[in-house]
Amino acid sequence: MKKLVMIAAIIISVLHTHAQQKTYCNPINIDYGYTPIPNFSEWGRHRATADPVIVTYKGDYYLFSTNQWGYWYSSDMLNWKFVSRKFLRPWNKAYDELCAPAVGIIGDTMIVFGSTYTRNFSIWMSTNPKENEWKPLVDSFDIGGWDPSFFTDDEGRLYMYNGSSNKFPMYGIELNRKTLQPIGTRKEMYLLEPWRFGWQRFGEHMDNTFLDPFIEGSHMTKHNGKYYLQYGAPGTEFSGYADGLLVGNGPLDYFEAQSDPLSIKLGGFVRGAGHGATFQDKFKQYWHVSTTVVSVKNTFERRLGIWPTGFDKDGNMFCNTTFGDYPHYIPSDKIDGSVYGKDGKSPYFTGWMLLNYNKPVQVSSTLGNYVANHAVDELIKTYWSAATGNKGEWIQTDLGTVSTVHAVQINYADQDVEQNRLGKWNDQYHQYKMYYSVDGKKWTVLVDKSTNKTDIPHEYVELEKPVQARYIKVENIHMPTGKFAVSGLRVFGNGNGAKPEAVKGFIVLRTEKDKRSAFIKWKPVDNAFAYNIYYGTHPDKLYTSIMVHANNEYWMKAMDALKTYYYSIEAVNENGVSERSPVMKVE
Repeated sequence: MKKLVMIAAIIISVLHTHAQQKTYCNPINIDYGYTPIPNFSEWGRHRATADPVIVTYKGDYYLFSTNQWGYWYSSDMLNWKFVSRKFLRPWNKAYDELCAPAVGIIGDTMIVFGSTYTRNFSIWMSTNPKENEWKPLVDSFDIGGWDPSFFTDDEGRLYMYNGSSNKFPMYGIELNRKTLQPIGTRKEMYLLEPWRFGWQRFGEHMDNTFLDPFIEGSHMTKHNGKYYLQYGAPGTEFSGYADGLLVGNGPLDYFEAQSDPLSIKLGGFVRGAGHGATFQDKFKQYWHVSTTVVSVKNTFERRLGIWPTGFDKDGNMFCNTTFGDYPHYIPSDKIDGSVYGKDGKSPYFTGWMLLNYNKPVQVSSTLGNYVANHAVDELIKTYWSAATGNKGEWIQTDLGTVSTVHAVQINYADQDVEQNRLGKWNDQYHQYKMYYSVDGKKWTVLVDKSTNKTDIPHEYVELEKPVQARYIKVENIHMPTGKFAVSGLRVFGNGNGAKPEAVKGFIVLRTEKDKRSAFIKWKPVDNAFAYNIYYGTHPDKLYTSIMVHANNEYWMKAMDALKTYYYSIEAVNENGVSERSPVMKVE
């Protein structure tokens, strides 16, 4: 009888996670391959991909990105299935992997093209990509292009944009949609202006004067007759990696640069939101997928994030990265994604807060200086590692008080990864058990993935029903390779306490000699662990935000030197957010 009771208890606890999840959390949980470029692995093997594009095709979402030896598809933008394929040159079968690919839809056909500086690269076509059925549309594409993107206008005319340089601009050209030959000559679309736009400056802190910033990652979106041309800058290795925005009246006409990026994420666990693509879901709502930054094992160690996007009534395009690395709802016909929200939050944001920022941690063992608190410091660049990858290694986080837990994210880190295999392999999977407790003595199984056979490097589990818990424990059973290491064990829900008080003493001191920068300071709020700073060039359109942890000051360097700005701030804790401060004008 005891055994039956125990089995029943386990089944009930596991059922917490068996219902169809309705939320996701960045970085998205796909089976990122280990880098297939040996020269990029001087600090050890690591997972990496970047430069994503998502298209909606025949009722599914298709995701292509850099150097993955294949692509993914999904019916719900949550569960992604990988299709293994090396896009080879058909005439000699030499290896050519897709780097920063362009994906377009012409009629009922999907076309794919990888970056190249030569004409010896095919454009591929498919009407059944789910079954990996492809053939070359053209054997050689005459003009080539690095970081290309395709755009099909309403009347069926096809365009390509490309460019990846810290010297040359982004280009655009029309293509014959049947032969893919260029029509006319390519046009210079835009060259970066770091003298004006602070966020375009090179460097982790936008202060590198020795190197010029890179423009790359073009993408075009058309909405209500206007054209919104996007581009990545200033460098893929920086937290300030962003997608800028140009607005015009035609696909190759004059474009006006917008003051602030479309997508940028300077603070929080997931940082960077550059070189991406905007797409519509099955319910005609807009999203933006982009590259996020790790850059620890290698400069080009990166992940992917997906952010709600839309257009306001005045035709301004926005991408909402506020709480962008907290749980959000997947696309649904029940959510109006076109609404930004007066409080700055996306209607897709669940409102579940982070419960264990810098809270006490216990672990089974520690490797060197990869200490336990690195797993809860909200920095993807730091991580805890156990001494081994063996079954039985564990990590336990204390939420500080009994809280309502809705979801947990386990972000695995790469430590001592085997160096004899690249890409993906069949035995690449994680297995673990997760427990919860209210007193740290009596434990109940919350999630049982002891028989899991899938690769889940950024495991995210939404519970079918929330639980009351103070402690969450993850016990390793199997790692695909390397040590049991975690860069972020993140628990989401509500702390069952008071929200923080409103921020007082908020000041923004814009520098006189360089209007791109400002010193921002405020009085700390006793029960807050983070703050969201909102800003923009219109008092009612503060579409961009920065999350600052454990500090009450910030050096702002991302402004348009020629524009007046407006600012507001709110405090954040495990129970919610405070009221936002009155909007402040900064000239």
